[in-house]
Order: sequence, then structure tokens, then C-alpha cells
Amino acid sequence: MRKAPVLGLDHRPRRARDLGGADAADLPEGAELPMPLNPRLVRATFECVERDHAASSGYFYGRLFAEHPRLRALFPPAMDVQRDRLFDALTTIVCSLDDPESLVRYLGRLGRDHRRFGVAPAHYEAVGSALLATVARAAGDQWTAEAAAAWRDAFALASRMMIEAAAEHAAWAPPWWQAEVVALERPRHDLARITLRPDQPYPYLPGQYLMVQVARWPRVWRPYSIANAPRGDNLLRLVVRAVPGGWVSTALVAHTRPGDRLLLGAPLGTTVLDAESDRDLVMVAGGSGIAPIKAIAEQVAALPRRRPMLLLYGAGEAAELTESADLAALQSTYPWLRVVEVLGRGADERRAAEPAGDHASAEVASGTAVGVLGDYGPLHGSDAFVCGPDAMVRAAVPRLVEAGVDPERIRHDLLPHDAEGAADAAPAKRPGAHADGGTESPGAPGQVPLRG
Repeated sequence: MRKAPVLGLDHRPRRARDLGGADAADLPEGAELPMPLNPRLVRATFECVERDHAASSGYFYGRLFAEHPRLRALFPPAMDVQRDRLFDALTTIVCSLDDPESLVRYLGRLGRDHRRFGVAPAHYEAVGSALLATVARAAGDQWTAEAAAAWRDAFALASRMMIEAAAEHAAWAPPWWQAEVVALERPRHDLARITLRPDQPYPYLPGQYLMVQVARWPRVWRPYSIANAPRGDNLLRLVVRAVPGGWVSTALVAHTRPGDRLLLGAPLGTTVLDAESDRDLVMVAGGSGIAPIKAIAEQVAALPRRRPMLLLYGAGEAAELTESADLAALQSTYPWLRVVEVLGRGADERRAAEPAGDHASAEVASGTAVGVLGDYGPLHGSDAFVCGPDAMVRAAVPRLVEAGVDPERIRHDLLPHDAEGAADAAPAKRPGAHADGGTESPGAPGQVPLRG
């Protein structure tokens, strides 16, 4: 979840990369970093930081703000999660020094993402000074002239990559978009469907997510998936679940009104459709994780090729099926879409309910979306998408593999270590949080997700 700049360390179809979701500057295969680095020395001294990363993060920000007090305005009021994000970012960078492709990808994402916070090239010198002082303090006797040189080289490389990525991004996208709330529905006290009109064209791919800032909480950003494919009227739909204690999610659900204005970050995420594939699609959505899944379904329905889609839409009760009417309308015009609503409670009552209007009614099953997967197999040769709460995604991936889906064809938002060895993971921290409504706890982000 990206809430503020990590500052010092932290997708554009066109292609995912062309909409801010992936890499702005990929290195050719086998390419080397454009300057000598000493990963061994960097890692050895970073181990000293790891031993008490909370103290090191606190020292870094304390020193940075003491020497450059104006930089404090770039950060959110609460810094506890921010400190964790700094350590996570440092860990990712240090672990990627031997992997140029991953390093370029990650630093490019950070550089583009930092534009939202007003980070300018001049800020990097201040950050570098505070960072080296922090590592030197933690490393003690291990902080030699050679170690200092290794860190200076590594930071110079990282900052240059981030600055260049930000400059390339600035050539086609603003640092943020303003958007007006034009409609808002509350199907439950803790759920909202929010329709936004950005003040200028907002290019994105179905399946991507965006970061949102509300006026009530300046400099606090949370990720939410976009629940519709791009439209001619430039409207965006978000599905938001209020999380207990969640600053942004609560503000969006409980306090937002039509006419309010929000800030939107650039589109992010690489869990997008392979438009060249002709494989059948199986989609598993839990709660407000339906948002990116529905956007992809709308995209598929508009393609000239017919691709059968099975969509398992799980929820605790019928009131949580916020997108059922839209999916019924889509199903009535695109018969290759099969929607199955899977309810933990009230499935019998849902089956007995009259279908809305002239639209075909969805099938209804009892249980969980993951639990009923085996009833709809085998799924050999399919592309799969999973979005929802972390536990649901972790459970769904092996079930999809058991049903015959190639692990390389499963798309979701968990990091590899979160997926416990499961297949593909987006290079971001979990917008999944955003997908299932968001939470205040740190996520992984690509990231990406943060929540609430």
C-alpha cells in the first residue's frame, strides 16, 4: 500500500507498462547495471540495519526531518507504517542488486509513484545523506571506506533510475488527477459504489488499480481497483468496503457525497488480460475483489473473439453482491459469460428471488468461491484471475492448479512469499487489499497493496 513516499529508497496498452502498471525502462536480457556495484558489501552492512530496523527507520526519518524540516510536509501524519515501508523498500532494493531487470522495474515504479507526493530530484541528496548516516550508525565498525563507497554508488544508481523514470512518466501523465464524485450508492452500511469523473482523460487497462486521496486525510493514499473497463464518458467506478479504523475507506463510505473531489494516482498493476490469448477464462472473486474481475469481463465481452468465461463471485450474503445487476446485464448480451454467485448465507433465498428486469439471473451456489471450484472443472487450457482477500487468493491458486490450470496462466496480486510458492504474482504490494476493500495494515507494491 503506498501512502507516502518512501523517499530514499520506497504501470502505460497499449501495454500494462504503457499505462503505468509495469516497467518504464526494461533492460535487455543479459544487460548489466550501468555502473559498478559491490552488492556483497551493501548486503553485509544492511544486515546491521536489519537487526533493529525499527530503530534505524526512526533514526533515518528523525535525521531527515531535523536537517530538512520542510520535507515533513510530504509525509502522512502517522509515520508508523511509513517506517515499515522504508525497510521493506530497502530490503527489496538490496536483494535486487544482482538482478538488474527486477531492480530497474522496482525503481522505475518507485520513481513514478513518488510524483504523487511532490518528490523532486533535489530531494534525493537530502535522502541519500540521511540514509548513509543511518547505515553508518547501524554498521558501527563495519562501516569502512569501502562500505561507504558501495552505498554511495548504490544510492546514486537508485536515485538516477527513479529520477529518470519520473521524468519519462511526466511526459505523458500528470502527478495526479482530480476527480468529481458524480454518483454514490450504499448497498450496505459498510459498502459503497462510487462513480468518479476525472478532470482529464484517465488511460488505464481493465484489471488495474489506482491510489486515492480524500480531502479529509491529506498525503494518505489507499489503493482501489477500478470496477469497469474504459468508457467513452471517462467515468470510473470503485467498490469500497469500510475497514474498521481505516482512514480513507471510512471517509469514502461514510462521509463522501456527490460533488466531492478526490485525488487519483496513475493506474497501477499488471494483473491484466492477455488480449492475444484465445483460452477460456476462469475468474474467482471475493467481496469487492469483483471490481477488477468485472472490468476484465467487460473488456472480453467487447473483443471480436468469443472467449467463454466462468466467473465465481463469492460473498458472505446477497447484499454484498454489489455488481450482480451489471453482471446480469453483461451476461444477457454475452452468452459466453457464466456467472455463479457463491454465498455463505442465504443461497436458497437468493435462488428464489425474481431476476432483475429482463436480465438473465446468475446461478447460485452455497459455500465459498474457492470451495466450489472443483464443481466446475476440469479447467485445462484456461487463463485464470483471482482477486479478493489474501486468504482466499492463497487458497484459490492451488485449487486452480488441481483443476488443471497452468500455474503460469494464473494472475493475482499476492507477492510470491505471500502466495506460499503459488504461481504468478504481480510486482506490487497488494492492492488486493484494495481489492477486498482495503485495510489499514501494511500490505506488500507492486505492490503495490495498504489498505483502508
